[in-house]
Order: sequence, then C-alpha cells, then structure tokens
Amino acid sequence: TGYNMLIIFAALQAIPGEIYESARIDGCSGWRVALHIKIPLVAPALVLTGIFSIIGTLQLFNEPQVLSAISNNINSSFTPNFYAYYTAFGNNNYYYAAALSVVLALVTFVFSFGFLRVTQRQAGV
Repeated sequence: TGYNMLIIFAALQAIPGEIYESARIDGCSGWRVALHIKIPLVAPALVLTGIFSIIGTLQLFNEPQVLSAISNNINSSFTPNFYAYYTAFGNNNYYYAAALSVVLALVTFVFSFGFLRVTQRQAGV
C-alpha cells in the first residue's frame, strides 16, 4: 500500500550517505550495495510493512462487495469481517458476531506473531 511505500522510503532515506560512499570506494556494484547494505538496513521496516500487510489483508471489508458487482469471476464476497458484520446486523446474532470478531483478532495476532518469530529467526535475533 502507499503507507508501506512511505515507511520503506523513509527507511531508505535514513541510511547515511557515508555508507554508500564507502561502498563505492570499496568497488561495490549496485547489486552488492542493494543486497548487502540497503536490504539489511531496511529489514526492520520490511518486517513492519509485512505485519501491516497481514493485518490489512484480514481487514478487507468493502473491496470484495464492490468488485463482485462488476466481475463475473468472483463467486464469494464473504470475508471474515463481512461475515461477522452480516451475522450481527443481517441475522441479529450479536453474540456470535462478537465471538467471530474475537476469533478474527486472535487469528490476526497469531499470524503477526508467527511472522515476527520467523523473521527474527532468520535475522539471528
């Protein structure tokens, strides 16, 4: 999303120019600078944007409804959020919808926590 792009752009701008200069003096190519300098220094921002993407994916609500009206290929537009909404306000089953929302929040937490664990293991933290 645009927010993710801004976060990564800010992380790239925060890298001091002296690091690029010393890499050029040492004879590093553009690919080596990207692989060995930029990506490791931007890795925390990449992890953050990964978590934001996981949470954003699980928050889809309006998009499937809007797109299903103009596309014949979409055969189901019930996302977990919309299902909880429809259960509450379409079926007047507020308790079940509240339970669905809590389960969705827990699933989001588990995915985010698992993503953090995997990225921390790969980073050696």
